[in-house]
Amino acid sequence: MMQSARRIDSSEYERPVVHASRRLSFLKFFLRYPIVLLAFGPPQFKSTTALAGVDTSQAHFDIWSAISVGWISVIALRAILRLVAMRSILIPKQIRSILRIAFSLGLLFLGSVAYSPGRIVSLEFSILYFLTLICVVEFIVDTYRNPPNWLQCIFQLRLVALLLFAVVLLTLAFAPSFVMVIVPGAGIRLIGGSVASMPIVCPLIVIISAYTFLHSLESRTRAALFFLVGLAGTLVIQTRGAELSLLVVLPAMAIGWAKSSVRSAQTLIAVGMFALLIGGVVVGVVGGGRIWITFNRGADTESFFTASGRAGVWADVIRYSLIHPQGMGYIAGIRASRISTSSNASMHVTLNHVGGTDNSYMEVLTDAGWLALALYLLMLVRTVALGWRFAKKDASSALASDIFVRHSIQCALWSLTYCLGEGMESSFYVVPLKQEFYIQYILIAIILGASASVLIGLRSRFTSPNR
Repeated sequence: MMQSARRIDSSEYERPVVHASRRLSFLKFFLRYPIVLLAFGPPQFKSTTALAGVDTSQAHFDIWSAISVGWISVIALRAILRLVAMRSILIPKQIRSILRIAFSLGLLFLGSVAYSPGRIVSLEFSILYFLTLICVVEFIVDTYRNPPNWLQCIFQLRLVALLLFAVVLLTLAFAPSFVMVIVPGAGIRLIGGSVASMPIVCPLIVIISAYTFLHSLESRTRAALFFLVGLAGTLVIQTRGAELSLLVVLPAMAIGWAKSSVRSAQTLIAVGMFALLIGGVVVGVVGGGRIWITFNRGADTESFFTASGRAGVWADVIRYSLIHPQGMGYIAGIRASRISTSSNASMHVTLNHVGGTDNSYMEVLTDAGWLALALYLLMLVRTVALGWRFAKKDASSALASDIFVRHSIQCALWSLTYCLGEGMESSFYVVPLKQEFYIQYILIAIILGASASVLIGLRSRFTSPNR
């Protein structure tokens, strides 16, 4: 009886599900994995002043928002139909536990509708949140049964970012006000507006291209070209959060690469010494003061350490949440409050004409309280921990037939790490209908799906009848 039960429990792992999959054509890939299409947004060609004078905490109709809602609804409906048609849904328990946390977080968002100042808006965004999770689940289930070429998933995500960057440049030529803003004291910023969010699009190009260059996963000439394109776009954005997050991710990525061999370590040391030499020359010629003023957009030192006044908003949010631990209500609560406008330096209203905290973690806190923030952090921490566990070379050494799984997990993890860092300066990573939100959840889906491939491959090796 015990042997029989053991055989039944391990039956889902008896077949080798991890193998090297061939790359699909552009069209076939997006038809098979439409979740990546969510990264498009899709673009909304409207000026940043379109919502001026509109109370965004209450329901209102906008044709571009309707298109975006239709976009996610169609993709989610396909995911629902595919899940219903499946005879069984098999997901490893490590992945299931993370998905349970994500759905529990969604239930808190849904529960906040009861005390939200804009119940319809909170309900709508709660539904959009669950639709996104359904797309993530369907992607994981599908890739569990038939693993894709995981490296192609990374490349296609970068392709979407490149296309969005091109759309921003085209829009800049014909309608600059759609993608460009003038911020007092900071000058012109190519933020991307509602067309494409440059603070996530360009750094994503940089990180993926840098990773593929270091590990020779594609032509190094092409990787270097895309890296420079993304880097140029990041510098034009003039967003400290994006620059600082890249300054953390890129060196860490290079150090991880240097550990792979002695030659890599020697190369990194040589490049690092050369960079320090050039940096010293630049500081000596230009002057440290001028460089600091340029980096800080002409503001004073206090502005930098208070995150351009955002720290005052965050302090107000924390004080409110200590008295109201349940939060204000999903999305609509902070938009209806005066907290987000209590600091003159908060650019959320200036750029988007909606209230916000300019911080993803504070946004979750205001949406549904301390429990929601704890669940959100727990979901992210467990996702990163699971990914790093299976991104290790010794963990995926059994998958000789698909060595790029490890690279895909690592690249997605570095991209997600950037999102977590830049989320300190943007609340859009937790707001549906924003590209940051969808790209972050696509990265989470890739990490969980690829980790499941490694996990199932390892278990099938140890539960094989021949062993």
